[in-house]
Amino acid sequence: MTQQGTVAIERMDGSAAARAEAAFRLIYAEAFAEPPYNETEDDVAAAFRRFPSQARRNTFRAALARTEDGEPVAMAYGWSLDPDTGWWDELTEPVPDDMRREDGHRTFGLMELAVRGPWRGQGIARRLHETLLDSIEAERVLLNVHPGSKAALAAYRAWGYRKIGEARPWGTDADLHGVMLLDLH
Repeated sequence: MTQQGTVAIERMDGSAAARAEAAFRLIYAEAFAEPPYNETEDDVAAAFRRFPSQARRNTFRAALARTEDGEPVAMAYGWSLDPDTGWWDELTEPVPDDMRREDGHRTFGLMELAVRGPWRGQGIARRLHETLLDSIEAERVLLNVHPGSKAALAAYRAWGYRKIGEARPWGTDADLHGVMLLDLH
C-alpha cells in the first residue's frame, strides 16, 4: 500500500458528475480492466455512452475522490430505482412482492464504486460510500457485485449489506452476480 497524501471526496449531483465525466471514466477504465471484470476499451466506451443520460436522472448522486493535486482516485454513483425498474426481474430466483415494490424513492441503486489500485486499502471506498449515502433519502441500497471480487464482497458485508439473491445483469451472457441489500432505516 502506498500512501498518496490527503484525498478529498466531493459529493456531486448529475450536472457536476457530467462535467467530471473524464475523471469517472479514468477510474472506471482502470479499476474494471482488472480481473475478475476484464473490461475492454469497448466495454468502457459502452458504459460511458450511457453515463450522460444516467447523470440527467433527477435522483442521480455521485462521489468523486481526488488527491490534493486533483488526480482522480475513486468514484461511486447511483440513483433511486424507478417504479418500473427491471432490476428485480434479473434475479435468478424471485423475491417477495413487498421486496420488489419501488416508488422512485424507496431504493437507491449503487451502480458503480471503484478505487484505483494505488489507493486501495486506505478506507477511501468506505468514505466514498458514506459520502454518497449521506445525500440520499432512501430506505435501502441495492447493488450487484461480481463474486470474483473478494475485496468488494468483504467490504459490502462489513458495511452491513446482505445477499438477497443472484442475477445476470445486462443479459444472459453476463457473469452471475450477487445481489446485495443494505437497510438504511
